[in-house]
Amino acid sequence: MSQRIKYVDYATASAEVKAAYDEQAAHSGGYVTNMKKTLLRNLASYEALMQWFPLRDEAQKIIGERGIAVFCYAISEQNECLLCSVYFRRELKELGYDIENLTLSDNEKLLERFGRALIKDANGIKDELFGELKKVFSEEQIVVLTSFAALMIATNLINKALDIELDEGLQIYAKKEER
Repeated sequence: MSQRIKYVDYATASAEVKAAYDEQAAHSGGYVTNMKKTLLRNLASYEALMQWFPLRDEAQKIIGERGIAVFCYAISEQNECLLCSVYFRRELKELGYDIENLTLSDNEKLLERFGRALIKDANGIKDELFGELKKVFSEEQIVVLTSFAALMIATNLINKALDIELDEGLQIYAKKEER
């Protein structure tokens, strides 16, 4: 399959879209990801999905940078989102971890189980899992983590449904069979 939606054409984009594109490029060293270039076809869509970042910041206060990467990787792997899985494989590598030999803490194992459960059957998550979550996290924190997971799942959905291509800089982090 190939990319289903063309990236935004900067030359013909509205002034508002150009401003959002420029802001993103300035924030990320001049690069705008393939997903963001796709979302910028519609500014409201782009702005909605970019709420991932403020929610990530809230979640990061709770579970840390590595916890974010583990949680998002588990969600993306379970959801079979190649782009996001590879992105978080890179994140873990850049944090100094080998994804193939990663030893998870008890809290990270819990986050991984929760992330995968949200994908497998959000209606079927057992009370036992929530009981374990409540031993570690407050109810407010569980709401933050669940809301953040929802935006991660939305990101997975966009990338999968629109068949957004792996960014060039991510390809080296893909497993051999994914390249």
